[in-house]
Amino acid sequence: MIAALPSIVSRLRLKQLRLLIALDEQGSVHRAAEQVFISQPGATKSLHEIENTFGAELFTRNSQGLVPNDLGRCVIRYARLIHSDVAHLREEMVGILQGHGGRLSVGTIMGAVPMLMRALGRLRRKQPELSVEIVEDTSARLLGLVDQGRLDLAICRSSVSQRPDAYDCLTLHPEQLTVVAHPDHPARAATLELADLSIYRWVVYPANMPMRLLLEREFSQCGLEFPRYPVETASTFTMLSLLQEGPELVAVMPLAVAEFSERFGMIRRLPLNLQSRSEPYGVIARHGSTLSAAAQLLLEELQTEQLSV
Repeated sequence: MIAALPSIVSRLRLKQLRLLIALDEQGSVHRAAEQVFISQPGATKSLHEIENTFGAELFTRNSQGLVPNDLGRCVIRYARLIHSDVAHLREEMVGILQGHGGRLSVGTIMGAVPMLMRALGRLRRKQPELSVEIVEDTSARLLGLVDQGRLDLAICRSSVSQRPDAYDCLTLHPEQLTVVAHPDHPARAATLELADLSIYRWVVYPANMPMRLLLEREFSQCGLEFPRYPVETASTFTMLSLLQEGPELVAVMPLAVAEFSERFGMIRRLPLNLQSRSEPYGVIARHGSTLSAAAQLLLEELQTEQLSV
């Protein structure tokens, strides 16, 4: 049986996590011990202590050395995350002491990427030594990272959560959507109806995402069947790549992303007006949390973006 959380927290030490990472990299107690500058007997004893702490064996022993089992791979993955977080902690502390720099982790949905890039561009000109991590994902996954404390801010929709009151929405931004295709797509009329495009294959967002629900509503309101056999993706790069490779594909994407991509000749916006309106996205933080200095500066830049709309 896996040990209880209080037991793990009270017994596990950071240097043991460093040993686990070394064991995974080296596959040998002897080489791992050398990497972390302890004796081989000390490494063997420490590994036994780690496995006793978790209440489970983490490695399979064979003639070639040690191989992590399923539980071991799980523990090692989190050991790497914790080790990385401690490194980021030190980096941010150094920045605070020096009066500049620091670290910022921000998540964003696809439609907010251009806005975020403009805000970060201004911020980094003011804070050139600021270290920034950017995560692009769905709203649901970004909120999970906010819950874990891995993101300072997320630009997404809290409405997808079963606990929207667990978050503070610090500022709202509207989102316009547009229909796009390959520059050589055969639809060439001056104006188009959704029925004109229903014969083509679509690239769509995964089920339950707000933009997928909006597209389903559009087809329903027009009395049309939702496209059969669509290609589903939440990735900006994948969607653009699919449109490049499939001249007859059609997709819906945020206007800001479409305008950026169209400037480089990657896509063409089609003359179709969508009747439905997308739900605004917001700059989200954990409810009641105190923003770091860097996160507060980014928020101010994002608020400037809102005023310029």
